Amino acid sequence: MAGAKLLDMASAQKAIGVLKKEYPNAKEILNFSNPLEMMVAIILAARSKDETVNACTKEIFKHYRTAKDYASAKPEDILKHIHGILFAANKVKSIINACKELEIKYNGKVPSDLDKLVELPGIGRKSANTILINAFGIAEGIPADTHVVRVSYRLGLTASQKPDAIEADLMKLVDKKDWGKIAYVIKFHGRAVCKAPVPMCSKCALNDLCPRNGVMKSM
Repeated sequence: MAGAKLLDMASAQKAIGVLKKEYPNAKEILNFSNPLEMMVAIILAARSKDETVNACTKEIFKHYRTAKDYASAKPEDILKHIHGILFAANKVKSIINACKELEIKYNGKVPSDLDKLVELPGIGRKSANTILINAFGIAEGIPADTHVVRVSYRLGLTASQKPDAIEADLMKLVDKKDWGKIAYVIKFHGRAVCKAPVPMCSKCALNDLCPRNGVMKSM
């Protein structure tokens, strides 16, 4: 985005290092015990709070255990277990249709391949990366959710506010061995300190380094 101030490579990597030390235990918040549960949770999580999704999936996972269970379910039956989720009906439709494809193409299993995942209903690149990282331990990219978009731009790690462009910029700055971790480190910072709409800059470990792109006021 025009006018954004970028950190130089050394400063950007210093900032990333500081955040890694600040949030050593950062990880996925969504609850799941297998790739299918991860897929269902991530479809429900779009533009909804992780904690709200976890409350819903606690019940959903008791009733639906296989792709076939979801594929043969009536939307209204799954919706009975969903409360407080934005666009719930559309998301349930995506879950059912995605599971139908899993049954047809992959013997009911979630594929561990980025290109195959993004072809499933309700799964974009961010969601596919999240599934690969958490369910399979594969990091082919960096999931750029709303927290990652906001913090990366404010901090000057990117001049863009578009998830795909931000992912590409972060992949250049972060060692590949840390691709599966860095999104959660940034996300935790976004939840704890670099909040929307007003960040808590006075409490930030990067206060002296951050260019505060797009920040009108802070605490």
